[in-house]
Amino acid sequence: MFDVEFLQDTRTRIHMKRLAIDTCASFLGRTISQAEFRVKDGKDYVKQHLYYRLNVRPNKNMTASTFWQTVIEKLIYDNECLIIQADDDDLLIADDFEHNQYAVWEDTFFNVRIKDYEFQRIFKQSEVLHLRYKNEELSPLIDSLFNDYGDLFGRILSAQKRKNQIRGTVEMDMLAAKDEKTKQKLQEFIDNMYKAIEEKDVALIPEQKGIKYTEHYDGTGNVPTVDEINKVTNGFLNLVAMAIGIPIGLLHGDMADVEKQTKNYMLFTINPLLKKIKDEGNNKFFSQNEYLEGKQLEVQGVSYQSIFDLATSIDKLIASGSFTRNQIRMATGHDAADDPELDKYVITKNYQEVGTVKGGDNE
Repeated sequence: MFDVEFLQDTRTRIHMKRLAIDTCASFLGRTISQAEFRVKDGKDYVKQHLYYRLNVRPNKNMTASTFWQTVIEKLIYDNECLIIQADDDDLLIADDFEHNQYAVWEDTFFNVRIKDYEFQRIFKQSEVLHLRYKNEELSPLIDSLFNDYGDLFGRILSAQKRKNQIRGTVEMDMLAAKDEKTKQKLQEFIDNMYKAIEEKDVALIPEQKGIKYTEHYDGTGNVPTVDEINKVTNGFLNLVAMAIGIPIGLLHGDMADVEKQTKNYMLFTINPLLKKIKDEGNNKFFSQNEYLEGKQLEVQGVSYQSIFDLATSIDKLIASGSFTRNQIRMATGHDAADDPELDKYVITKNYQEVGTVKGGDNE
């Protein structure tokens, strides 16, 4: 026979684990889903079928933001994600699959299942996007943390429940309950009384001869508070976030040093994930010759600074002759303007060599 209380306690603690992973995976997914996938052909960025698939609607049932958020969440949960291309060019995320790995030959994927449909064909490595997170230590770490924090969380939660539990006794005159019919009526009355006390803020109970209800516990005592429960939950969440690479301050919405935290988050966590997607896309969407001729996939991650925040720096880069205005436009996520003047290098006089400055003298 199963221990019902044990199963309920385990289910409660698993909820804490699920909440921590969901929070971190969703945070990463929301960041990645804001990126723009740009198709470059030589010096120009082109908008065609592939651009539409990656940025607007990868398949009939998903928008691009939902699609990429799902991809990242599967990467965190499963350490890998398989994306296949259907016959109508839809990009589909596999829910389950089996992977044959070879040392020299091309890997294959079979028994690929999406929702309740299973593909009968075998997919080659060159026909799919196979993303691997390669954070093999994450799952064992989370399980280890869960064993420690889960037991602590369960004990604190149990103590908190006992603190607010209503405890009482019912005194009955057993002489009144001589037959089964009377006993059944008494039991129904007691059940209804308990239900009223449990569910209603104000419970009116009629006094019955031979029955007396008395409460013995007022909820006081040295037991953990709700704040202590939150501390345990946040402690587990913080360690999972650190394992994935999410700054704890960003996760909790702290405003202190938010710019530095965001910069580190983008540099060390988001950009490596975007590069994985970019490299896999360039490998599968373009042949070697096409790539060498200038056709490639580029990913423009979400910017944590507006162009107005960068105005002074942009002015210096252009005024020093280091970059053209079109190069700056593309670096800040904008398309190059169709104006030859913006492809010219300009320089201000204060950047010229000493002795070459002319003008300002009277003739």
